[in-house]
Amino acid sequence: MKKDIHPTYQIVTFTCACGASYIAGSTIKQDFKTEICSNCHPFYTGKQKLIDTSGRVDKFVARMKKAQELAEKKVKKVDRTETLAETPAPTEVKIEAVKPAITKKKPAAKKTAAKKPTAKKSPAKTKKAKATKKK
Repeated sequence: MKKDIHPTYQIVTFTCACGASYIAGSTIKQDFKTEICSNCHPFYTGKQKLIDTSGRVDKFVARMKKAQELAEKKVKKVDRTETLAETPAPTEVKIEAVKPAITKKKPAAKKTAAKKPTAKKSPAKTKKAKATKKK
């Protein structure tokens, strides 16, 4: 590593406006003051409020109530004692074992590769090839 190009790493105290202080390592040379931290932030404390200017949350809640009411109307509540009295008693069924028919498989026919048609060489090329081989 090159010397004298890296900032010094030291222990710094971070202080929030609410009074909480944290000790951490940093390259900052003096103590650091912040306005908000995890102790006082509404998201972490659970005091977060939804800001809804156009009423979207209210519309959503109303739609959910309406959907639940429709679902309750569609579902029929059935009394179990009535359904048990109406169902017939189970009947006995005999199950017989059946042997599968044994069939002999024929051996698969050997597949022969089809010969691909090859392009014939022109006579001029073959003559040149023969002449070069002789030399």
